[in-house]
Amino acid sequence: MITDHPEPATWLAELAAALQGGELDVSAAGLEAHGHDESGQHHARPEAVVFAQTEADIVAVLAFASRHRLPVTPYAVGSSLEGHAVPLHGGISLDVSRMTRIIEIVPESGYAVVEPGVTYPELNRQARRYGLHFAVDPGAEASLGGMAATGASGTAAVRYGTMHDNVLTLRVALMSGEVIDVGSLARKSSAGYDLKNLFVGSEGTLGVFTRLAVRLHPLPSAVASVQVGFGSVQEATAASLLVLASGLHPERLELVDTESIRAVNRWRGTALPEGPTLWLELSGRDVADLDGALKLARELLVESGGTLIGEARSEAERAELWAARHGAFYAIRAMYPGHHGRTTDLCVPIGRLAEAIAGTLAILERLDLDAPLLGHVGDGNFHVYLHADPADAGRLAALDTASAEMVTLALNLGGTCSGEHGVGAGKRGYMRAQHGPALEVMRGVKALFDPHGLLNPGKILPD
Repeated sequence: MITDHPEPATWLAELAAALQGGELDVSAAGLEAHGHDESGQHHARPEAVVFAQTEADIVAVLAFASRHRLPVTPYAVGSSLEGHAVPLHGGISLDVSRMTRIIEIVPESGYAVVEPGVTYPELNRQARRYGLHFAVDPGAEASLGGMAATGASGTAAVRYGTMHDNVLTLRVALMSGEVIDVGSLARKSSAGYDLKNLFVGSEGTLGVFTRLAVRLHPLPSAVASVQVGFGSVQEATAASLLVLASGLHPERLELVDTESIRAVNRWRGTALPEGPTLWLELSGRDVADLDGALKLARELLVESGGTLIGEARSEAERAELWAARHGAFYAIRAMYPGHHGRTTDLCVPIGRLAEAIAGTLAILERLDLDAPLLGHVGDGNFHVYLHADPADAGRLAALDTASAEMVTLALNLGGTCSGEHGVGAGKRGYMRAQHGPALEVMRGVKALFDPHGLLNPGKILPD
């Protein structure tokens, strides 16, 4: 772990000279902007921000940092939720948000090649003209490089998979000065170690992405969304499992609890029924195929105790129907102004989801915590927004207790401490419980790529 490094006065001028096209920012506003992310849990200002414009800028910064033993923390749009982009040990914040070229879209092979600062909504705007879309949708307007770094997923993962499934190749700058290409544009490959998936989810601790190729999928021919209310979270969870078992293959399957709906109503000025709610999106080869799927879905949901709240088919209507779900995080956060908040996510095997949610609700009730719950239940992945008045030391301690007990519950059910947020700084303490002796193998991998521990120190691996 890095404990100290040279003072900025000894290296800032040399760093400015080393940059080939990037911009150096040492203003108070620039440093502050790069000292936090959406998590709100961690804060540490870098000593310099470099806005990279090209791969050469990234290589130059890494070479410079290696010579001077300076920590480097990659940064894009700062939408991560576990402190991934926070420079806990100072040094250089390497911002790739200006690397926004969509280099090519290859419709016949179904992929796009992009720079790391491209956001997934922008790629979708460009891919739409070819009848294609990039399917990983984490909700926030995240960059593709950041999404690959955290192994992101989101609402559509139940149908299209996570970033592990949708990143085809990566071009990675290493601390050694090398730039390597990993992965393959071919549909399959059995040649060598799977380095691509080693880097996906590595959170900037092994290298910095300079380019990536991502999978594009055909836009569905016919799509419809339904919104269904239930009397309890347990009922809604059971209904979601029934839908999955039916073979309907939903595009999205989401759960939002009563408190989350209440927050959305206040934030958006809507009047949605305030109870546990499932959002379901289905697609079909044509309208007739979609109609058949919708009929079955309605029957299953109503038989499970559900009440149809809304249904939408046009793109505009579906966007409106889903707006409540996509804005839930920001709505929930706005409902508790001034509170210290943390959004945690857990993931368990689908068959253990009901147990995981019931156990989580029991933990929250025992600790007297009012914590909204929502999630991608089609993947066995759910989120809890833990919050407390920062002046209430007892309640803040209860958040830590709840988080630890929830992770233990998930691990005991065969799950993971994070399905999609990643580890960052927030969940390092759970890595040994989840991975055991394999954690030391991870340390060996880290040492191979970053022997001096300069890349995003303080993330993933516990001290």
